[in-house]
Amino acid sequence: MSYPEHMPAPFWMSIEVFDGSSSAASWQEAWGDRLVENALFSGASDWEWHRISWGVIFEVAFADEEAWQAYRDSLGVTIALDAVPDPVTGLIVYRGRGGSSGTRNPRKPRPLIGSGAASLPLPLDEEWKHMRERFDRPLTFAVG
Repeated sequence: MSYPEHMPAPFWMSIEVFDGSSSAASWQEAWGDRLVENALFSGASDWEWHRISWGVIFEVAFADEEAWQAYRDSLGVTIALDAVPDPVTGLIVYRGRGGSSGTRNPRKPRPLIGSGAASLPLPLDEEWKHMRERFDRPLTFAVG
């Protein structure tokens, strides 16, 4: 999503929840609406959910860090984050977009597969003749 020029870049934060004793997708179904509702009441300008193989990521954008902190300190968010499937190692909160969003600088293009490869020269007719003569001869065995 592109933002208008007069609007400053949003302050993105990500909440990543890993599967634990139950799935993170179940947690999202139970608590996702509350997180989005609190984000809107706290002034969020954008949000996005991502389901990944190991859990879910909730990305939310605010105008500034103070708005994020007000959201994070709200009771509904605290209760939702306390209810994650794995409360010990199943929650990561960090600045920026989620785990698969890529880097700020685009990656340099990789070389094409097979670039720089040259085709092999075809064998000459004389070489083929020599090879055929070698293998077309009848086999002789010495009996001793």
